[in-house]
Amino acid sequence: MCNDTNKIRVDLSGAPETMLATLYARALDADADHPILHDTFAKELVARIDYDWDQTGITARKAPSVVIRSAHFDNWARQFLAVHPEATVLHVGCGLDSRVLRLRPGPGVEWYDVDYPEVIELRERFYPPGASYRLLPASLTELDWLSVIPADRPVLLLGEGLTMYLTEESGLAMMRRVVERFPSGELQFDVFNRFAIRAQKINTIVRRAGARLHWGIDGPADIVRNVPGTRLLAAMSVFDDDVFAELPCRYRVMARVMSTAPALKNMQQFHRYAF
Repeated sequence: MCNDTNKIRVDLSGAPETMLATLYARALDADADHPILHDTFAKELVARIDYDWDQTGITARKAPSVVIRSAHFDNWARQFLAVHPEATVLHVGCGLDSRVLRLRPGPGVEWYDVDYPEVIELRERFYPPGASYRLLPASLTELDWLSVIPADRPVLLLGEGLTMYLTEESGLAMMRRVVERFPSGELQFDVFNRFAIRAQKINTIVRRAGARLHWGIDGPADIVRNVPGTRLLAAMSVFDDDVFAELPCRYRVMARVMSTAPALKNMQQFHRYAF
């Protein structure tokens, strides 16, 4: 973390602004009596940033429903890195997530945090790059950024809170290019189904940021049939994740009710593919 004690003004809109809501959720979780993620780095960043956090719509009561996603992908990424101690991680749409600090990958891991140039410029104020940690400014839909990354080792493409902001065409193109370029690896990401895309006006984080969701994925078949070479490892509703059992009772009751309707149960899913 940098040592500048002056607060940094943040002025973002649309999809990039949604990263502030997830950051604030992780910070609130760090202060909870029983934190899920224990992300003290997020707490430090919130204290360093000049922003009206009430604008996110996130409260301590709502934070667990956001943080569970980060905890899930931390677990899956740890599993991948345990099997592949010499690998490349492409953390796409990274925002201000401190995942690289939470996981502390070994010296054999080349980690790239990739996002819009304005996000990476801000991120550099908090997460200076190192020998095996790089910040890569890029529009994810313009795939030239992949050409600068050596393709000599297994790769993990990790996109938390990303696919729904992409179009189907651009999202599938990125996945195909990764599978074609690298010798082996995994794709790990969460998705919203088509029902959730149609119902995006009730999504507080998206609405308050003025963002727009595009790509709805109803199930693994949408990926496997469109990205040659992929093989499904896991796909689950957020309600079926083991971490969900750590949430307060009100969330578990809601899950039981929503799970009676497939469209509601599968509004948010976690997907994992090998290639």
